[in-house]
Amino acid sequence: MTIHVELIDGCCVQVVPRGLDLLLERNLVRRFLRGSGWAVIGVDPIRRAPCPAEYHGLERRRQLI
Repeated sequence: MTIHVELIDGCCVQVVPRGLDLLLERNLVRRFLRGSGWAVIGVDPIRRAPCPAEYHGLERRRQLI
């Protein structure tokens, strides 16, 4: 499955979902085509990258004995 993407420089490309994720991370996407129409970056809600699996803060959960 490929996704139609318009980049910020005006070029149109087709990418696989992971490619769209990478382009979004690098802020290179103006809009991309969904089943419901074009999703415009900064206007339409888009998915966010998952939170990192590791937590580096203070452990506050109760310890199980």
